[in-house]
Amino acid sequence: MDYQKLKSIIEGLLFMAGDEGLTKRQLADILELDADFASELVYDLQRDLEREARGIQITEVASAYRMTTHPEHAPYFERMAYSPTRAQLSQAALETLSIVAYRQPITRIDIEEIRGVKSDRAIQSLVSKDLIEEVGRAEAIGRPILYGTTKSFLDYFGLASIKGLPEPKHVDVDDALDEQTQMLFDRLDGRQLTIDELKE
Repeated sequence: MDYQKLKSIIEGLLFMAGDEGLTKRQLADILELDADFASELVYDLQRDLEREARGIQITEVASAYRMTTHPEHAPYFERMAYSPTRAQLSQAALETLSIVAYRQPITRIDIEEIRGVKSDRAIQSLVSKDLIEEVGRAEAIGRPILYGTTKSFLDYFGLASIKGLPEPKHVDVDDALDEQTQMLFDRLDGRQLTIDELKE
């Protein structure tokens, strides 16, 4: 396979892997290449990004390669995160929020098993909006973070406590998730969820 095409594939794989990243062994297995050659491709791609002054970079953390932003760009990301026009809950965030609300305390892995897709960004978005927070660690390998809803969540949805959430009628997991999400959406009543509202 063409060298440039391999680098392009690696760029896509690292983007899809998100915060977990991929080790050179994982890349080698996926691409069916020698591990050292896979590592060489990553370093070459890393140099390409630096030479072109791209907005992302490849860093190696705990032997895994992952895509990250540049620290010097942080002020712009914070400005975007706290912009009211960006504070509206996406469908992914609303689904994730309903799972946390009804199944808390819950780990990221359990959330992703229910949704069937990666949920890192949705979780980060909800944490940044102070709707969910770390409430402990699970007694499992790696002690994964357990998430739960916050006081801001209760305030925004007008709940005295989490027990005030409406009970879904369906038993089926997919149907229950759809219904839970719809009930939270109904409570939003078409309003835009903004950081200013959460602070009130």
